[in-house]
Amino acid sequence: MSWNPALDPEIPIGDAVDAIETVIAPRARDLGGFEVRRALPSAKRQMVGPFIFFDQIGPVEFLSGQRGIDIRPHPHIGLATVTYLLQGRLHHRDSLGTDQWITPGAVNWMNAGYGITHSERTDGAVRESGQLLSGIQTWVALPEELEEGAAGFEHVGAEALPDLEAEGKSVRLVLGDAWGARAPLDLPSEMFYADARLEPGAQLPLPDNHEDRGVYVLQGAVSVAGETYEAGQMLVFRPGDRISLKAGEQGARLMVLGGATMGGPRYIWWNFVASSRDRIEAAKEAWRAGDWAHGRFRLPPADDSEFIPAPER
Repeated sequence: MSWNPALDPEIPIGDAVDAIETVIAPRARDLGGFEVRRALPSAKRQMVGPFIFFDQIGPVEFLSGQRGIDIRPHPHIGLATVTYLLQGRLHHRDSLGTDQWITPGAVNWMNAGYGITHSERTDGAVRESGQLLSGIQTWVALPEELEEGAAGFEHVGAEALPDLEAEGKSVRLVLGDAWGARAPLDLPSEMFYADARLEPGAQLPLPDNHEDRGVYVLQGAVSVAGETYEAGQMLVFRPGDRISLKAGEQGARLMVLGGATMGGPRYIWWNFVASSRDRIEAAKEAWRAGDWAHGRFRLPPADDSEFIPAPER
């Protein structure tokens, strides 16, 4: 029996049947010069499939020479980050020695495993010239047996991802398998993640080969069963229902995500995700110890002059 914290155990009958299980309004957060809107985790729902964190970044315009994004080195455990940009460029460096510019349409998968440290910045020529930046960052909770595995980073360019076109819609499959296609990245569990653009009135059926399915409306609006949902809302659907989304008069752009539900809930503290509190506590102590030469965490070799300290709470 899969774990699902928000699914009503009672079988809906007659008029109680509702294709949409949950509607989530993201919480806006100011990260110092730019805003993110966080849809997951929420009070209504911790995860959709293995996706436990979902942030919309921007859009934000950085003028020429203006201060950009400077997310100093910080640690992660028990998750994989997925950074997918819509506009702009972001510089990723990590404790494995990775030095990668993240660009629009590419997928960047960082598996934290037992522990990794990374930074994200807009620096160098990008800062000097200025840019418009927007994108999505998600976290995927790892299966319990992989939480203490090796860390890793993979970058897959936009040209290597499947692009599907049909009847007024185009879909880029970022992760996993859906609509008969499969993205190239090997994954630790069943999931899918896609960037969909719909022309006005176009309809997009949701994949029916995954238990959990959700949609985040990036632009425009979609209707489901006669109800309209605007940009900035996440919709989570009941397992097993055949669902089709219809774009409004201005069309729509969506992030579609889901997969198999996890075997149990996860604990979250700061940037750490784990199936047990003990793993969280051990990671806290390791980061606070600051033993970059011999301890659990290292700083990125190309960005090791500063780091984000752990919160006191």
